[in-house]
Amino acid sequence: MTNVAVIGAQWGDEGKGKIVDWLSSRADVVVRFQGGHNAGHTLVIDGVEYKLSLLPSGIVRPGKRSVIGNGVVLDPAHLLSEIKLLRSQGVKITPDTLLVSDSVALILPVHQAIDAAREAARGDAMIGTTGRGIGPAYEDKVARRAVRLGDLASPDTLAEKLVAIAAHHNVWLAAVGHALANADLMHADLIAMRDELLTFSGQSWQLLADARANNKRVLFEGAQGVMLDIDHGTYPFVTSSNTVAGQAATGSGTGPTTIGFVLGITKAYTTRVGSGPFR
Repeated sequence: MTNVAVIGAQWGDEGKGKIVDWLSSRADVVVRFQGGHNAGHTLVIDGVEYKLSLLPSGIVRPGKRSVIGNGVVLDPAHLLSEIKLLRSQGVKITPDTLLVSDSVALILPVHQAIDAAREAARGDAMIGTTGRGIGPAYEDKVARRAVRLGDLASPDTLAEKLVAIAAHHNVWLAAVGHALANADLMHADLIAMRDELLTFSGQSWQLLADARANNKRVLFEGAQGVMLDIDHGTYPFVTSSNTVAGQAATGSGTGPTTIGFVLGITKAYTTRVGSGPFR
């Protein structure tokens, strides 16, 4: 099996999880390259059901290396919660089985507050987000003010970034009468999680370069579907990241020629979640 990127060819919910799970049993490395914890897969292996919304599907299979690439936005509390749940089901998750790119932008409580407040303000014109802060986190990423996983290694740098983020977003939160973001509280919460999070931190591009040099088989696992792509989907009723196959390279730190085959998953009927002209 050559390196494969699996994407949804519609609006998501095409049943990618079953295909990704089947392919992950044959891969050496499984990579998530975009999105957040608003989409995921339910896997049933040997009668045990695993619900994944952030971790790559390969995490439940022994001997596989799972990677969360730089193109993902990551809710640190959710990641640790998902790890704890899977460990309770007997899944071994260690720095040897999971690597999280130190470049991932973090989803913070202020992002969730903004997400929910915006949707409420839109009324009948709401986009239909999950309210988990994914869109606002991507906004901060492209605005060059995001907190990235690697920033947790420096408490002073982290504090400075959080003060700047809170100051920026509190202007709008105050205007709509919402509770303001508290930089000190966000800092304390992240510091409490820092040590465990940093054990998984690394450079996804380096791992994938090594995998290529050693002829390892890599599976790139997409979330959502191409019709939810920020550039190519039914804009503005889309997600906040690129969901097409090209993002597999950009969102994980490898070259496009690394991907040998693109598999688009389609179902016989069409549905979509969220709002928009197609409901």
